[in-house]
Amino acid sequence: MKTAIVLFNLGGPDRPEAIKPFRVNLFSDKAIIRAPWFIRVWLSRLIARSSAKAAYENYQLMGGRSPLLELTQKQARALEAALGDEYRCFIAMRYWHPFAAETVREVKAWAPERVLLLPLYPQFSTTTTGSSLSDWREAAAKAGLVAPVTTLCCWFDDPAYIEATAAMVREAIETARAQRPDLRLRVLFSAHGLPESIVKAGDPYQAQVEGTTAGVMARLADAGVEHLVCYQSRATPQKWLEPSTIQAIEQAGRDGVGLVVVPIAFVSDHIETLVELDIENRHLAEQSGVPLYVRARVANDDPAFIASVAGLVRRAVEAGLCKEGGRCGAAHKDCPWEIQRAS
Repeated sequence: MKTAIVLFNLGGPDRPEAIKPFRVNLFSDKAIIRAPWFIRVWLSRLIARSSAKAAYENYQLMGGRSPLLELTQKQARALEAALGDEYRCFIAMRYWHPFAAETVREVKAWAPERVLLLPLYPQFSTTTTGSSLSDWREAAAKAGLVAPVTTLCCWFDDPAYIEATAAMVREAIETARAQRPDLRLRVLFSAHGLPESIVKAGDPYQAQVEGTTAGVMARLADAGVEHLVCYQSRATPQKWLEPSTIQAIEQAGRDGVGLVVVPIAFVSDHIETLVELDIENRHLAEQSGVPLYVRARVANDDPAFIASVAGLVRRAVEAGLCKEGGRCGAAHKDCPWEIQRAS
């Protein structure tokens, strides 16, 4: 059956002139800044303007642009190769081109018999997957795309994904052991942070990040390492999930432990990994007296990761929305399954 797979991700500026509008789009999203639209627009411009210099300098470290679209295109090509001719991948970014409205037109022109919406966020959050799906549905309705749709809302505990992730973490641990065989090691599972209020309102993201981490560590029981979940990339004044990655790095310095840092909620390299973790946090670790800092690689187009996503696709197009729905529980009322069940 002719199947369109729509891959969702954040997006990123493709040139220096796009940095400001990209950031305005990001902070204008009502899923991120939960305030009336006029306050949200004012805040988005204020945040973008107040941190414009730092953002520009950070993107300059990556050549003045984000690599996210190019990396997602590689994932799309690899996924098509794994699935066969009846599948075609399309990319819809949330805050920069290609936007959902552009991608919907491409999907409609291809005339698929069914559509699978596949956010490249293993853990569901209203601020990422939820926002992208809402944006897509609005664009699809306007374009008149009527093919049957299946939504894969989360895959944080998929066994093949967990195995692929655990293999990359083990590889990083072995790298650290080769450099300092006698050093006590702590694995930091660093996920993108969220305001605490969003989680308290029913977002399942934190529980799913912890679920992914538990699955990975179950496969690394023989590795002899400590571990901790932490959260990075705080962007607003609210109280965010803790401990922050910065706090965790500073504590590692006080404890005298080496660090293996795992970007657990990211499947592609972008500014959070290439600048924040690789440059800024590495420098912080050095300043804090951390004796060793190793960053695990991100999946990108890793063959085992692509194979895990291909397996998800094959199962999802048969099973529909969250075939094991209800796992999040009523406490996480922003889970799409809980919303569907309650309606």
